Amino acid sequence: MDISEPLIDRARALAPHNTPALFQVADASSAELPEGSFDILFSRFGVMFFDDPIGAFAHMRRTLRPGGRVAFVCWRGVAENDWMRLPIDALKSIVPLPDPESPGPFSFGDSGRVAHILTAAGFTDIVIAPFDASVPFGKGGTRDAAIDDAVKMTLEVGPLSRALADQPDDIRACAWGAVRAVFTGLTGEGAVMIGGAAWIVRARNPAS
Repeated sequence: MDISEPLIDRARALAPHNTPALFQVADASSAELPEGSFDILFSRFGVMFFDDPIGAFAHMRRTLRPGGRVAFVCWRGVAENDWMRLPIDALKSIVPLPDPESPGPFSFGDSGRVAHILTAAGFTDIVIAPFDASVPFGKGGTRDAAIDDAVKMTLEVGPLSRALADQPDDIRACAWGAVRAVFTGLTGEGAVMIGGAAWIVRARNPAS
């Protein structure tokens, strides 16, 4: 389930034939789902975008059987994620930037806030563990092509794309050059390898 029709279309296309799964374009925070029907809910980098996270998790918890589990991965804070921290540092003197704590990739960066959200939504047995890895960013047959693709991903998708959306061409060109200079100093051939930091979160629906 996802609010993005292109992502659901892509999931359908990648699923092996006769995969026993349903793909649905909907908002998990409010979609009508059968209560007490599922053993586990899981998400990969999706739950940080809920406008009302407590309400969303409370709604989703009702779809779990007693003792059912939720598991998800979300980004930690901007300061720990070089794939966003470095471009933000490069752009902060060029354009106004969004608040990283607003609904978006880093709104779950504070583990205490995540625990509060899940507790308020009725979950128990909450476990939040850090996970660190080098993230391949961009792709291309040459290093220059990979760097250019990484810059494109950074500036055309996500919070930085919104910051640049209404900017004139000269500001956008300046932003491109600043981020490209940062990425050029990183390792990687077929992709730019850059540090990523996430939480792996697990919790349980009470048994009664």
